[in-house]
Amino acid sequence: MAQTSSPISAVAERYASSLFELALEAKSVAKVEADLNSFDALLANSADLKRLIESPVFSTEEQVRAISAIVDKAKISGLAGNFLRVVAGNRRLFAVPGMIKAFRRIAAEHRGETAAEVTSAHALTSAQETELKAALKAVAGKDVAITVTVDPSLLGGMIVKMGSRQIDTSLKTKLNSLKLALKEVG
Repeated sequence: MAQTSSPISAVAERYASSLFELALEAKSVAKVEADLNSFDALLANSADLKRLIESPVFSTEEQVRAISAIVDKAKISGLAGNFLRVVAGNRRLFAVPGMIKAFRRIAAEHRGETAAEVTSAHALTSAQETELKAALKAVAGKDVAITVTVDPSLLGGMIVKMGSRQIDTSLKTKLNSLKLALKEVG
């Protein structure tokens, strides 16, 4: 297991590893990964859901009821649905984003891929994604599974995180560097 730097990431790793073992045993890794991706998309698009998983104010019963309703409505069933209910019952919803990220990484490693997180200023076309995957494959030496998120505050370019490496070609970072350089000169 990878070294973790915080208690939250340690919890996320343990839960993700357990879920992966169960999914592997049930031959449903792809289904579980797709369901977790669906939940992650819901989380990214809902401030209320984000508040539910981050806030300690909600009781265990309230969290379990809410997660059950969301999972049922989103048609997230089987292992992933049960997993999210168990996580809510164990008061570990705060670690769900880390669990999803860890599950993706473990599943990618199992497939012989490496995982990369890409944050882009705008949505990538399928041609751009294919080109990015090819470029990352050349660097990594193996297939790369990418997860793309959009952050308009980058203004342009992208940030790619792959393993311990980060490549930041965002316009925001370049402008900040230029601002610092101008402060040093002036």
